[in-house]
Amino acid sequence: MIRIVRMPGNGGVQLDPTGKLSGRGAYLHENLSCWEAALQGNRLAQALKTQLSPEEREMLAAHMTELAKAPTTTDDGVH
Repeated sequence: MIRIVRMPGNGGVQLDPTGKLSGRGAYLHENLSCWEAALQGNRLAQALKTQLSPEEREMLAAHMTELAKAPTTTDDGVH
């Protein structure tokens, strides 16, 4: 799983692969379907209690594109 974090103040939203950045976070499986669901509508924004800027959406979509290129792993169905 990878953590996405809303940084304190105006720090914006970032990927947090270490899980150690301070701020409000949400976890997603490294699974394309989880990322599609999170970025569809405002699910991720609601979890982070913020609005995602176009630049943040673009950064997250780029990570999702990389997931699509990666070899598929088995999903345990737990979200």
